Amino acid sequence: MRRTLFLSIALALQVTATAVAAEPVRPATEAIASQPLDMALNVLSRQTGLQFVYSAQVAGNLRTPAVPAGLSADAALARLLAGTGLRYRYLNATTVTIESEAAATAPATTSVEPAGVVDAAGAPLVAEAGAGAGPQNLETIQVMGSYSRSLEQAVDLKRANIGFSDSIVATDVADFPEQNLAEALQRVPGVTIERSKGLGTKVNVRGLPSEYTYVSINDLATASGSGGRDVEFDMFASEIIQQVTVQKSPTAADEEGGIAGSVKITTARPFDYKERKLVLSAEGAHNSISEEVDPRFAFLAADTWGDWGGLVSYSQSKRTNRTDSTSGINFRPMSRFLGASGTRGTQAQAVLARDAGVNIVNRNNTDETNLVVFQDKVGDRVYLNEQDKWGATASLQYKPSSSFSLTFDAMLGGYDSTEDEYDAAAYSASSRSTLGTIHEYDASTLSEYGMVVLRDVSYTATQHEMLSKERINKTDYSQYSVAMDWKGQDWYVDAMAGYSGAEKTSDFSNLKHVAYAPSRTRWTGRSGETIPSTPGGFDMYNASDKYLFEAYETTLENVDDDKYAAQVNVTRMLDLAFLPALRDVKFGARYTDRSKQRQYGELKITGPSAGSSAWVNTRTLADSPLQSIGDIVPGGNYTIKDLDWQQVSNDYARSAFRYDGFYTPFDAGQFYQVDEKVMSLYAMADIAFDIGQVPVTINAGARYVDTSVTSFGYHPIQRPDGSTGYTDTPVSKDGSYDDLLPSFNMTAELSQGLLLRAAASKTMMRPALTDIAYKRTASWSSYRFTDGNPELKPTYAKQWEVGLEKYLDNGALFAASYFRKNIDGVVINSLTGVVQDVAVYNANGTLNGIFDFDVYQPVNAKGSYQVDGVELVAQLPLGMFHPVLEGFGVNANYTVLDSSLAGESDLGIRTPMPGLAEKTWNFTAYYENDRFDARVSYNHKDEYVESIGYDMYPIWRDAYGQMDVSIGYRITDNIKISLKGINLTNEITSGYTMDPSFPTMYEASGRRISLGLRADF
Repeated sequence: MRRTLFLSIALALQVTATAVAAEPVRPATEAIASQPLDMALNVLSRQTGLQFVYSAQVAGNLRTPAVPAGLSADAALARLLAGTGLRYRYLNATTVTIESEAAATAPATTSVEPAGVVDAAGAPLVAEAGAGAGPQNLETIQVMGSYSRSLEQAVDLKRANIGFSDSIVATDVADFPEQNLAEALQRVPGVTIERSKGLGTKVNVRGLPSEYTYVSINDLATASGSGGRDVEFDMFASEIIQQVTVQKSPTAADEEGGIAGSVKITTARPFDYKERKLVLSAEGAHNSISEEVDPRFAFLAADTWGDWGGLVSYSQSKRTNRTDSTSGINFRPMSRFLGASGTRGTQAQAVLARDAGVNIVNRNNTDETNLVVFQDKVGDRVYLNEQDKWGATASLQYKPSSSFSLTFDAMLGGYDSTEDEYDAAAYSASSRSTLGTIHEYDASTLSEYGMVVLRDVSYTATQHEMLSKERINKTDYSQYSVAMDWKGQDWYVDAMAGYSGAEKTSDFSNLKHVAYAPSRTRWTGRSGETIPSTPGGFDMYNASDKYLFEAYETTLENVDDDKYAAQVNVTRMLDLAFLPALRDVKFGARYTDRSKQRQYGELKITGPSAGSSAWVNTRTLADSPLQSIGDIVPGGNYTIKDLDWQQVSNDYARSAFRYDGFYTPFDAGQFYQVDEKVMSLYAMADIAFDIGQVPVTINAGARYVDTSVTSFGYHPIQRPDGSTGYTDTPVSKDGSYDDLLPSFNMTAELSQGLLLRAAASKTMMRPALTDIAYKRTASWSSYRFTDGNPELKPTYAKQWEVGLEKYLDNGALFAASYFRKNIDGVVINSLTGVVQDVAVYNANGTLNGIFDFDVYQPVNAKGSYQVDGVELVAQLPLGMFHPVLEGFGVNANYTVLDSSLAGESDLGIRTPMPGLAEKTWNFTAYYENDRFDARVSYNHKDEYVESIGYDMYPIWRDAYGQMDVSIGYRITDNIKISLKGINLTNEITSGYTMDPSFPTMYEASGRRISLGLRADF
């Protein structure tokens, strides 16, 4: 059976069919997919309000055919039971018993053999045994939550959806060793995540950038503290989430905004539970590098009383993670030296000819000099990331009947993180340095691009740096919504109004000490290293008195994001004699009002008071209290190399270098505000019919979207005295566009459990807020303005997908699909116009001249690009093959992508779009019984282009795979202890520029082991 039922004694119910006062029974509002009988009855119960009484033994493992939408309850029941040997009988107006036809002809009795008498959701039923009889109490039938059950529920959601989608549900989200919601999503087919210092941060659907994904919580677009549209998933605790669905093919009713797909998150509500619910959990987690133990706590409480229900949940966690990293940072074009004036440029030209045989014809021709590259910065780094995250939800429901509900939902949270970074680095491309000797060069590895790489070089005046960096981020988010659902005989109306907001403050500081000396920089097996050159070189890790104070740099950013939305959906059930295939029509409207504002500023402290520069080149690193890197952060010595060095702690730097009255002023040139209003209307229809013996369900419709944008930003001015500034008030500009987005989804059940699914649609992604922000920067010497562009149009995708899905008993699934996206309107920067007759003044206030300024803005590029992919999914409980395998199972998925989207390289090097990995796959093997469960999961992402350095050199992130494990034991029916591990094999994050022999990073974040206790009442 699909449910584990703990049964004692059940009483057969024989109740007269006398109707009692009750609400009218509604027709089935949506199509019901072919599935096990108990689950089909569950769906029909939700749609019609009927309660079903049946014997678990009688129902057995029967599988039902698909049922089209719009049938009466009796017609839907007749179709579900056709050929099963079962019949239905009304006990009263809203309670129906399911029994065998043979048993129905036998004499009535008051008892039967022990069997589970359950409703369609598996809960115990109490019915009246006839006129005048009192209630007959059944002993509790307990449905235990489990990982396999959560997989079955996810499969049920996938099957019932008319389009392509994948889901994870509560047990799967909250009871696996994820550190946040991003990591919970990485096991969904076609979903990969971006990691930073060992922590999942952003989600990519089908390999496209994170900003291509639309995210909503309880049907509200999610506010974020990022400066763009992408959502920072690491701020959400997984414990407060009930269900997540990744919708890959939209219907007209789905809100627009995601080319890659939509991530729909829902939180729990009180009537999700049949009875009072209380869950408490606590956990301690240990990181292998920091050696810190971090606490994690969560609880959920829900209850219903009559027509009302309430739920609250709360989670809080701390995380201390240390990452050790060594890096050789990317390529730098030799134009850095060759383009310099005077002897610096001519010397570089002579050294290249002497030591590498490279003859530069024109030092100022970047087409020539950009093909000779060197390693510009090498360093060893230690990061300490401390997070404090909390999240809370509250839900109040009024549900006087199964046909009406009114719900208030609230979601609050805070995400505070402090990252300390301590660098010992060497910058060979400093403005003082010149080429000394080229010890080794490589003219063969990248010869197809005509490139020469200088592998091992001595420089005359490398800038050695000791950097103490601190990043303090504080994010507060809140969301409130009211939702109404009403179901009549032929009408179904739901409505929602709500607010989502986030505020993020980022405070960054960098204490910088530098020393100039000859050195030699070269690649090593893992990244790069810098060693002393003679004469004049020194041990960069052990010479604190040689490092001079340069600056204590600070930046401050504040982002406010506010979103308001209201929506209404109306469904009309139809039963037309002249058009029986048309089951229902649905139409609706949505209005959203969004405003995002960003402020940014920076300041350098160079002395003990404002405006003072007394510390510059006089104060040394040795003048501050120093600590060994093994003492300044928890966990001991640097783990990547046998190195130690001393630095200033960020705690000391903050107290010593920020003088009284210090603040970081906001820069008017970095301010922007974008106000966006969207009105959307949609209409769609559900059609169901049979082609021979094949039931077919179609959803088709269109969504009309009207968007208006007003963007604000300050514009630079030059005063007659030669000084520069900004306009007194922000300058605004409007933009608008409207779109018609058609969609088509079809499902056909070719045979029992074999579904053919197809979808086609036009989707859109709105421009990044930083691109439409109407701020302006000016280059007075180059006669150029660079503007945002509020008139940008969205990026569009015309997409289609076709797939086969085979559903077996016990939740087994095999699925394969092929999809294609043609994407056009990708945003690029381009010359868009000219501002004529701009007065330019010299520094002394004299007029330099009147000039025409070119204007460069983001624009929608012409032409389209294509992304193709194949997704494979397998979910298999192994107990279906042999009883000895009962409890074992596997869950796996594989995605392969091919894209004509090329990364922008000024050298003409074609690369995949940054972030797009060709292959990703996930595999989970599990075992569970009544008391014990164990799971091991491995997720893998192929190598991908992380970025394009200097817009020329593709920087690759190596393929990465990570193993996570969870083991649990249920001490009692209500208490469970668990042991979980993240990155058990202690995998390393690494990367390279263009070829693996030119590594850029080698980063270790360690493994994380946690021990937890969970109580469920």
